[in-house]
Amino acid sequence: MACSAPLRQSGGAADCPSPASSLLAIAMTERSVDVAIAGGGLAGGLIALAVARRHPQFDIALIEGGDRLGGKHRWSWFGSDIDPAGEGLIGVFPVTSWPGSYEVHFPAYRRTLRASYNSLASEDFARTLERELNQGSILTHRPVASLDAAGLSLADGERINARHVIDCRGLKDAPQLTGGWQVFLGQEWQLDRPHGLVGPVIMDATVAQEGAYRFMYLLPLGPDRLFLEDTYYADTPRLDKAALRVRIADYVGEHGWSGRALDEETGVLPVITGGDFAAFQAAQRTSGVAVAGARGGFVHPLTSYTLPQAVRIANLVAQAVDREDVSLASLLEREAQRHWHATGFYRLLGQMLFGAANPAERYRVFQRFYRLSEPLIERFYAARSTWPDRARVLAGKPPVRITRALQAIASQSPPLVAPSLVDRSEQFHV
Repeated sequence: MACSAPLRQSGGAADCPSPASSLLAIAMTERSVDVAIAGGGLAGGLIALAVARRHPQFDIALIEGGDRLGGKHRWSWFGSDIDPAGEGLIGVFPVTSWPGSYEVHFPAYRRTLRASYNSLASEDFARTLERELNQGSILTHRPVASLDAAGLSLADGERINARHVIDCRGLKDAPQLTGGWQVFLGQEWQLDRPHGLVGPVIMDATVAQEGAYRFMYLLPLGPDRLFLEDTYYADTPRLDKAALRVRIADYVGEHGWSGRALDEETGVLPVITGGDFAAFQAAQRTSGVAVAGARGGFVHPLTSYTLPQAVRIANLVAQAVDREDVSLASLLEREAQRHWHATGFYRLLGQMLFGAANPAERYRVFQRFYRLSEPLIERFYAARSTWPDRARVLAGKPPVRITRALQAIASQSPPLVAPSLVDRSEQFHV
């Protein structure tokens, strides 16, 4: 008789359970582990891997409500975003890398920059974790109903007790924070002939702006394989999939390419410009539970990149998880506060981007920025801008009127909530 019940992933191949094992699974309504992680996205998966590598004796439960770890995403980063310890962790994954250069395209110019660029597909992320983590560590199709300092309860009634509980379930709303949105739809295409690209095109802003800062993002995954993403810095989180699919197809045709789309991903990311971070933390806080990922505030407020922070926090947790004198909940809360204070410059720039520039003219901000030195640009993406960097970004003839920039700084952006403009399941994919 064929097995029709959903199977749990457990790090190895999943087999159809026998009737006896099914009854046993139902009877086992409680288990105990060293570390329980709610949410099998980027932050949760990297924490599980870092802890498992540093403490192979630990029993870990990585719990994901969806059908596979990582969802349907592609994460990218610059080589300078991650320190050597981070490279040691991320190096376990089969990463696509372009060591030589990347390009940006604007109406006024094109530029090639020499920094390395990397990308990781969620399918490879999931497969690697299934291989690296101990059998039984990964639980999928298992939504978390509630959690507390002593463990978590699953929607199916099972209780998982743990010495450490970490909440990495992502974020639906953040009304305590303000800002705009980065909305995108990406597709992987199989082309009929080689595309001719040598490296990534991080921003092609020569396209029609469509009432927001719009650019195409291109990753050459093979000679005739291309990932294309249509991205918008928009005032609202509205995601019109049908329109974006048409625009990507038109872009392919305009470049003389032809082929078919094989796969698709979407995202609506917060571009944080301000807010009450203490109130945000209080809203996410459960006493004794550590919070990581976007839910903990570990994002680049302007670019929405999360992988560098996720790698850093994963290694930090792995170093602290066996220390009796350290509370992971307090440690990560302090780290999030430090990150918030350290990234105020980028929130200021975001406030000016959304408040001072007309949507169709926002590309001028980035067009001016990419004329600056390569080391400055690298430090900007790594959220490590020096004071001279900040002065250089703000100096000279601004791409927006001074009066509007001052008004934007003094004004307040709308809260980061999206009650009806987008499918709730597509929010805050980071």
